[in-house]
Amino acid sequence: MELFRGVDLQVNGHAGVDFSAPGLTSDDVLRATNALVEEGTDLFLPTIITSPIETYQQNLPILGNSCAQNRRLPGIHMEGPFISSDDRAVGAHPKACVMNPSIEQFKTFQDWAEGQIRLVTLAPESPGALSLIEHLVENDILVSVGHTLANSQQIQDACTAGATLATHLGNGITGLLDRTDNPIWSILASPLSVMLITDGVHTPPDFLRAVYAIKGPEKIILTSDAAPIAGLPPGEYEIFGTRVQLTEEGRVENLNAPGLAGSAATLRQCIEVCRDVLNVDECALEKMYNGNAEKLLGRT
Repeated sequence: MELFRGVDLQVNGHAGVDFSAPGLTSDDVLRATNALVEEGTDLFLPTIITSPIETYQQNLPILGNSCAQNRRLPGIHMEGPFISSDDRAVGAHPKACVMNPSIEQFKTFQDWAEGQIRLVTLAPESPGALSLIEHLVENDILVSVGHTLANSQQIQDACTAGATLATHLGNGITGLLDRTDNPIWSILASPLSVMLITDGVHTPPDFLRAVYAIKGPEKIILTSDAAPIAGLPPGEYEIFGTRVQLTEEGRVENLNAPGLAGSAATLRQCIEVCRDVLNVDECALEKMYNGNAEKLLGRT
């Protein structure tokens, strides 16, 4: 039996296909999907990051139609544009394209996406965020907090409004945090389930062990956060409108700003790292790479 075939809630692209790039085609989406399935990803949410309006208008219909036609794609993950524009949290997202949360703007996005947006990552401290969270939850859309500098009360308010997830905990955030009041502690203390990039680059072993000790296997979802250059050889590339370096060690380094720009790993590689670090039984591991995500998507 083949091991480690899972569900990935955050895939930005694969093998040179960028779901946020101008010029995306349905054939590109299919090519990336087929490659990912071959590498052990049974289901995934194609993820579009913070982008110019023109890119959303072009790419959301393509992604939406692909989701409607392919059972491997249970919906779209919108990571932005309703995130923090603060330099400490925006990460590789283009700061100029960040927007304040807006129900009307989201409705436009969802119309373009043919109703296929299934998960939205946003910063709960942004003006209008709580109203948007409530609207999304009322329409059976998952809400994840991410690329955020929210304080404890803002995280609590997001949970009350209906948020259930945190996107790539420990990443998309400043490297220097207040030791007693920061989003990581607040998210860990909250009922939110957390997505973790366990590629051996984004989350150090001790961080992964600490999160597991607090959240347990029922509240952790492994994700690759795969960049469009995942599956390509080391070298310099342009993704998300910025130059990056894919190193021999598998790091996707942003050459225009400090930090990383996604992962070069597949979900299967992330599962293997998690297994080796945590040394948990197969039942606990399967929840993190498959069962928890399927439950959120209503597939169990």
